[in-house]
Amino acid sequence: YGASKLGGELAVRTSRARHAIVRTAWVVSAHGNNFVKSMLRVGATRDELGVVDDQHGSPTSAADLAAALLTITVRLIEDDAAPTGIFHFSNAGAVSWSGFAREIFAQSSARGGAVAGVKPIATTDYPTPAQRPANSLLSHDAIRTAYGIEPRAWQDALSEILDELIGAPK
Repeated sequence: YGASKLGGELAVRTSRARHAIVRTAWVVSAHGNNFVKSMLRVGATRDELGVVDDQHGSPTSAADLAAALLTITVRLIEDDAAPTGIFHFSNAGAVSWSGFAREIFAQSSARGGAVAGVKPIATTDYPTPAQRPANSLLSHDAIRTAYGIEPRAWQDALSEILDELIGAPK
């Protein structure tokens, strides 16, 4: 898991081109296939879901990631002295997958959407082809210092996604 990402990073870093590599994790949005949409879909048909509780990270709004990338791109174009290298971006705050699912359903419920109970399970109880890290948390220090990007809380980003998918809280 991640070998192709590392290969891409190495190719960019060794090319000698000015670059900014932005690492991210747990990307979600109102579009495409992702954890938020999966939870809502499955939660609409089941009373309880088993969700991994021993992997931690921070969800990343695709819209917030795009805004961060735009900020970096514009600065790289306009400022020859703009910082280069590797930066991390995700929304702020830490949560397990099961905690994320619980928050999805709590916010969905407030909008009249799908609600399901969340049963915490171990990674070993939910095998996947790719081995996932127990800790996917990313430090925002470099992107904050270099570009002044201050990620907002993942709960606020989730609320915006659910506004688009379900509507505003009732």
